[in-house]
Amino acid sequence: MSNSPDLSLEDKEKGSFGEHIPVQPRVLEVAPDDVIVNRFSFMGPFLSRLFAVGVEARGVERVPEDQRETKNTWNNLLMWWSVNTVLTTIPIGVLAQEIFTLTLPHAIAVIFCFGALGALMTAFIATLGPQTGLRTMIITRYSSGYVGCTIYSILNILTQLGFSTTCVILGGQTLASINPGTLPLVVGIIIVGIGSLIPCFIGYHMVHHYERFAWMIITIVMLFLWGLGAKAGFDINAQKSIEDTGKSLSSDILSFGGIVFGSFTGWSPVAADYNCRLPADTPPIKVFLLTFFGLFIPICFVEILGAALMTITKQDYVDAFADGGTGGLLGQVLSPWKGGGKFVLFLLAFSVIANNIPNTYSAGLSIQALGRPFAMIPRFFWTILCFVIYTVAGVAGREHFSAILSNFLSILSYWTAFFIVIVAEEHFIFRRKNGALGGYNLDDWDSPKRLPLGIAGVLAGMFGVAGAIVGMAQVWYIGPIGALAGTEFGADLGFELAAAFAAVTFPPLRWLEIRYTGR
Repeated sequence: MSNSPDLSLEDKEKGSFGEHIPVQPRVLEVAPDDVIVNRFSFMGPFLSRLFAVGVEARGVERVPEDQRETKNTWNNLLMWWSVNTVLTTIPIGVLAQEIFTLTLPHAIAVIFCFGALGALMTAFIATLGPQTGLRTMIITRYSSGYVGCTIYSILNILTQLGFSTTCVILGGQTLASINPGTLPLVVGIIIVGIGSLIPCFIGYHMVHHYERFAWMIITIVMLFLWGLGAKAGFDINAQKSIEDTGKSLSSDILSFGGIVFGSFTGWSPVAADYNCRLPADTPPIKVFLLTFFGLFIPICFVEILGAALMTITKQDYVDAFADGGTGGLLGQVLSPWKGGGKFVLFLLAFSVIANNIPNTYSAGLSIQALGRPFAMIPRFFWTILCFVIYTVAGVAGREHFSAILSNFLSILSYWTAFFIVIVAEEHFIFRRKNGALGGYNLDDWDSPKRLPLGIAGVLAGMFGVAGAIVGMAQVWYIGPIGALAGTEFGADLGFELAAAFAAVTFPPLRWLEIRYTGR
């Protein structure tokens, strides 16, 4: 890629909340597909055909303003609605009773409160996409340098692969439960994995096209589940006799809250990936609100559904959950419709594809963000590799879905909390109009000598890890503060302390870094 900056375009554009961000100088860019074809000349004809039929060539490279062809900001709302109105969201609500024995009113309160906090933080990250034209992991280079970006990218790769693994397991379980004994679970997992791969292989526009419509049918399906569940009989006091009290109840609420928070902020490391092609002058408040409601409404709607289904006390439903987990329970809920219910279960099984698409697509981008050697390999190659990894992991862990989900989402909330805090403080303190740096030099996105060293960001992240360790409460480890806050099993304060430790340490460390390095 060759750059010829036009220095006459150095005016400032207003950023997300009043700060000013330098407009990227106009560049003459060699088309990404030409770069890849020339780099891998032995595969030139094959690659040219791929790009000609619409496969996305651009990876983590910045999208210049004159190539922001996407203008429909409402896609932001529809995409997140499709991504989260899926089968995969239901088990998160199920955990409220399965693991923490919370009554339905307490589960709803936790989902609303911790969900709102998580949606706010993720929606902020989404606003940075149109302003910078960069993918989320590349944006971290402006607060944590090349090294920090590499660390975050590794964490995000593990996050997206973890999400993908839970997706294919649950989708496979549901397919296998339609006609028990006819479709092996392993085959179901592979089918769901392949369905997720196809749009991601093609790229950004196909991802948005699929997600623009996927929500329609599955939203109706979720309404069916609400109706059938109500007919079977929701009992809001079903867990009343086994729910903890006092300090133990507080512990359950905090621990489940961490899982809910993680289900929202799990999208923060990829939130800017799906609107970096919007025009730079797109109103950030519009992006913020559409992302917030695109996350908050469907996730709450579906997680509360999962919690409500666990209040059905009829023995057939209890046995179905004990034998087949969430997929078995849903099969029982739909059983009154006989063949029609099996068709709905089929739709539910394939709804996880909408959830798994951004996991797969962004995992490939995060591999490219590890550094230039990885960025040189076409994005779609890494997408295929991710598909292979999480499908194999899903097959290996198919019998331990609930344990994988609860532990994974809790740990996920720890690093996303301090990641968001560090990016936000860089944005609002140091990159604001009158801040120490006065904006983003967007030409520097891949220039290690011009980006921050990353000392402040990495150290603040390490303090965030320390906060998570002392505050966490997992089956395999309970931190000292987490132990004090709870009873026998502790209370999970991991994400709260991770965010607090990073928030306190990053500003002074970053100020020192700027003072002595100038960047």
